[in-house]
Amino acid sequence: MKPLPELMSFVEGLPEPHILFDTQYRILAANAAYRRQFSPQHSVVGRTCFEVSHRFSVPCDQAGESCPLARSRESGQRERVLHLHHTPKGEEYVNIELAPLLDANGQQAFYVEKMESLRVAQGQPAAQGLIGRSPAFLTMLGLVARVAPSQATVLLLGESGTGKELVARAVHEASNRASKALVPVDCASLPENLFESELFGHERGAFTGANSARGGLVEAASGGTLFLDEVGDIPLTMQVKLLRLLETGTYRRVGSTEQRHADIRVVSATHRDLDQMVAQGRFREDLYYRLSTFPIYLPALRERRDDISLLTSALLSRVAPQRKLAVSDGALTALQAQNYPGNVRELRNLLERSALLCDGNTLEASHVTQALLSGRRGLSTLVPVTVASPGSLKSVAQAALQHMAEQHTGSRAELAAQLGISERSLYRKLNAIKPA
Repeated sequence: MKPLPELMSFVEGLPEPHILFDTQYRILAANAAYRRQFSPQHSVVGRTCFEVSHRFSVPCDQAGESCPLARSRESGQRERVLHLHHTPKGEEYVNIELAPLLDANGQQAFYVEKMESLRVAQGQPAAQGLIGRSPAFLTMLGLVARVAPSQATVLLLGESGTGKELVARAVHEASNRASKALVPVDCASLPENLFESELFGHERGAFTGANSARGGLVEAASGGTLFLDEVGDIPLTMQVKLLRLLETGTYRRVGSTEQRHADIRVVSATHRDLDQMVAQGRFREDLYYRLSTFPIYLPALRERRDDISLLTSALLSRVAPQRKLAVSDGALTALQAQNYPGNVRELRNLLERSALLCDGNTLEASHVTQALLSGRRGLSTLVPVTVASPGSLKSVAQAALQHMAEQHTGSRAELAAQLGISERSLYRKLNAIKPA
């Protein structure tokens, strides 16, 4: 069945990138916006959507991806997914919204698909922004893409070092407030006696030292997004005033009776268990529900080990931008084996130490091990990962330490000093890896 010329004309006139395709995944039309952004050199008409976007030979749902067409067939409704597409700029995350079109018998005959690049994240090493392509990362990013265009308050949950401020920035930059400011508030570092004036501002003479009127961070975020980092550290006395701001959109400067209106969207973040804090009476339940209209869990690095390779390349380009360091398979295996209680922040620190310990152009497992040994936790918390070696299986860390000991031409005291541990600790670690 061929689509009506009126339908083709309608799709062509849409301002956002759209394609029209049939039940066999064949693209029947791609409008001007799509051609400009996704296919400036070649026509995609006549090709399948999964081949164009993913270079797959089978539909997405048969290749491990979520297929909006298959989901629409099942639900009979409009469907939205987030995909990693091949584009002229490389791999990009693309927000897809698919709508089924019915024939005279009420059967799905065609599909119109709207595409929007999510420029705040990358599926390849990048100089900045969110990086990843693991299932856990993709789930988190899909929630960001879904909530960002709305005005809903967002609560980011997860361990320290998982990148909450980056995700908050992603929510802001994918919203209709992106042209205005994103104003972060470090709730953990603000003294209780200054919290209100920092947030809401103050009038002249409101307190000792207030020699002039001053606007607060809420005013600075007008038209944009207010990011409350570590919201679990907000004093109870301030929580009720923050609740009033969220419920009424109004606030008062310290020392003033004038109500002011706040045109802001609030994104908050915490590594604390707010449910437990509510049960203990340390966090207001009504504020918790106001902040957590749309909670998003940020996965720990150990939950997205597949992303460590991408993150390693990106982080090395930041901590050693002039060196263009390669990473050996052994070094990458050692990096992927660790649990990283400090998450991406800990990985960055480890890579910076490893790069400083490397004199050549390739980061080896021995450099990673040396960096781990000189760290705060030392060898006792290294996570073993088995690798093939002649006659036995050894952990990468132990194998690298043994290799360093065998290659070292000086004394054991010198090697211990190089590793940043005592000579006694070095002997104990070497004895622990001797064959039985």
